[in-house]
Amino acid sequence: MSEITIYHNPACGTSRNALALIRNSGTEPRIIHYLETPPTREELTALIEAMNIEVRSLLRKNTEPYEQLGLASDTFSDAQLLDAMLAHPILINRPIVITPLGTKLCRPSEEVLTLLPHAQQ
Repeated sequence: MSEITIYHNPACGTSRNALALIRNSGTEPRIIHYLETPPTREELTALIEAMNIEVRSLLRKNTEPYEQLGLASDTFSDAQLLDAMLAHPILINRPIVITPLGTKLCRPSEEVLTLLPHAQQ
């Protein structure tokens, strides 16, 4: 099993670039297509805690459900924001990368370089 995991959306250029950088370090990561296999509430909460970010920081803003649900309003609790991301996984920003060196939302994709245990080849 790989020591690196990426929550990936193949339609996203940033996610594809991060995946390419991981592979270029000589590792084939465990790839989770999170739109097809969304994280559970517990997994999503653990990812947010591991990244040491606010729930809102993981929310993807430039997508249709964000506007439809009125998520720009600061009246939503963390639990409500989690509910929205679980109901609409497209709202989860990506790529999220987990390595032995940490867990990070890799935007821009070059952020993944700080997490890779092996140098680029």
